[in-house]
Amino acid sequence: MRGYLCLLYVILPNTMEPAKTTNNKTQAKASELRKLSKRLLHHTGQAIADYQMIAAGDRVMVCLSGGKDSYTLLDMLLQLQKKAPLEFVIHAINLDQKQPGFPPQVIPEYCAGIGVNFRVIEQDTYSVVKRVIPLGQTTCGLCSRLRRGALYSYAIKNGYTKIALGHHRDDIIETLFLNMFNGGRIKAMPPKLLSDDGKNIVIRPLAYCSEADISAYAEQQDFPIIPCNLCGSQPNLQRQAIKSMLSEWGLKHPGRVENIARAIRNGSPSQLADTELFDFAGLEKK
Repeated sequence: MRGYLCLLYVILPNTMEPAKTTNNKTQAKASELRKLSKRLLHHTGQAIADYQMIAAGDRVMVCLSGGKDSYTLLDMLLQLQKKAPLEFVIHAINLDQKQPGFPPQVIPEYCAGIGVNFRVIEQDTYSVVKRVIPLGQTTCGLCSRLRRGALYSYAIKNGYTKIALGHHRDDIIETLFLNMFNGGRIKAMPPKLLSDDGKNIVIRPLAYCSEADISAYAEQQDFPIIPCNLCGSQPNLQRQAIKSMLSEWGLKHPGRVENIARAIRNGSPSQLADTELFDFAGLEKK
């Protein structure tokens, strides 16, 4: 653990004063924002500490897409960086995929306004996806592979030690069910990942944060959200069906989604049936 960013214990003490009872809407809103920010910071710090995501001297490339998740990710990391007991660098990187109507000035202006180092990479993945994927079929798979390849290559060329993505708790749970229902595998998104070529480490600091909290925070912070015209026009995606299922569970069975998130972190290989994870054949030898 030495040299790693254990933010949960070092910089997130429970020192916040209780909100004052008031009828003033402005003060009440500010109080809710503080509570929400503290909760997100706590969950982000917990995930970073649990998986030793950031070490001293790291150069962290934060992938800023223009969506609520990536803006929140950048905001959380910047807040934690200011109080961290070790030094690390944050750079915001946006991949301009040449989607029609994409406003190229929004992210640079935002980053310049908050004093963050940033760079825009241009790669026309939009045309590739439109050319390869038949009309009406899901574009997300190819789009994500092309985007990932561009970001990974840039990180290697520019010496970044960590690539930070904005996937949150709900993304991870949805991926688990997508793989179970459609791929026949118990597989989700790990909070920390070594790329297949072994050259990049990907981290997901928002792994413990709920989408509801992120959405509320993004709205209150008034982030300049850029919609994804490529993916957003596909209302029948399997992920949307999973999202609806989880939303219904959350309403009818409070705590179920949280229990699923905990279950992902508490696997029992001997209680499953994967012979590669557990030596069933060798039980007689013990």
